[in-house]
Amino acid sequence: MKKVCVVFHLRAPCMEYHTTRKSSSCYELHVMFPNPEGPGCCAIILTIVSYLLIVATFPFSLCMCIKVVQEYERAVIFRLGRLLKGGAKGPGIFFVVPCIDSYRKVDLRTVSFDVPPQEILSRDHVTVAVDAVVYYRVHDPVMAENNVEDYSHSTRLLAATTLRNVLGTKNLAEILSERESISHNMQSSLDEATDPWGVKVERVEIKDVRLPVQLQRAMAAEAEAAREARAKVIAAEGEQRASRALKEAAEVISESPAALQLRYLQTLSQISAEKNSTIIFPLPIDIINNIVSK
Repeated sequence: MKKVCVVFHLRAPCMEYHTTRKSSSCYELHVMFPNPEGPGCCAIILTIVSYLLIVATFPFSLCMCIKVVQEYERAVIFRLGRLLKGGAKGPGIFFVVPCIDSYRKVDLRTVSFDVPPQEILSRDHVTVAVDAVVYYRVHDPVMAENNVEDYSHSTRLLAATTLRNVLGTKNLAEILSERESISHNMQSSLDEATDPWGVKVERVEIKDVRLPVQLQRAMAAEAEAAREARAKVIAAEGEQRASRALKEAAEVISESPAALQLRYLQTLSQISAEKNSTIIFPLPIDIINNIVSK
């Protein structure tokens, strides 16, 4: 019957676990703790048992020890509740110790979500419903797992609150016309607030601004009245210009009596071009005045 000799070495200050085979029946287990006090007796026992199980069940234990993460993922590993040094693992293959290691996968791809429509009271006391879309990604998996319970849910709630806070300081006209600046302000505020969570807000876009039906009718009536007023002003300006042109033409024609006869002939040629049966004989106004005076 074979005897197995296990030699234990306790070191500090870093935290690592590995075995070294000295002979066919002797293994050396190095346990290094993260602080001078060490994790305690229970942690040492669990660590020893875990490594013994790995050695005893080798190579079947590799199925439980070797993990794989995709190119767009990272794994955050906790050993006995403590975060392993070196940051997140991946992409590719990494090693975990059963019973004492746990890990969480974090997706690094850009995620988009819709902010539910928010009932907002603008600065000029108009109630509008505004919704938006937010694009974000995780830039630090360790901070995303350690500093906030659920970074995705927290980012969604913060986006809805920021949308109400930003739009509450704007007038209705500014909300309708300055969407780009509002989106930029929201993106800056969200990015600053989510930076301790390891989240980067890349883009914020205002999707739709819905007004009450009565307000839409009032705005439509106001726009129609403004268009009618502009049309009347333009028509009056045209009549004024036309009257000035007629006055200048009358002054030119009054200087030469023959010009009036030429104008009569030109009018007749225009009427005859329409191929109608109406015949018009121009009669000078001077002759009519002489007849009336007699």
